[in-house]
Amino acid sequence: MKKEYRVCKNYEFSSIIGQKRYVASHSFVCYFEQRKNEHARVGISVGKKLGNAVQRNKVKRQVRSMIDHHFSFQSDFDLILIIRPKYKEQSFTENECELQKDLARIEKRMKR
Repeated sequence: MKKEYRVCKNYEFSSIIGQKRYVASHSFVCYFEQRKNEHARVGISVGKKLGNAVQRNKVKRQVRSMIDHHFSFQSDFDLILIIRPKYKEQSFTENECELQKDLARIEKRMKR
């Protein structure tokens, strides 16, 4: 995922989360809002409950990989992914499938 496709600033995270439009599952909470730029952006947040810095960075790399495979940056929304502790209890494929379902649910909600 290119850096231009990332949400990096704290105020951007806060504004997207402040909209209170989200989809939740066992491993993820996905906040979203209508995009403001010419392409969609994604932010990833991993809390300290998931482990030390090495483990959290591994989770972020895995999630970025999932995003590259299943998210179209031509979508109509910006996305913030908050990773829940349940993520570590499931396999990569289970988490990937769950994220794919969450993205489909968001697409349906955006079309309303």
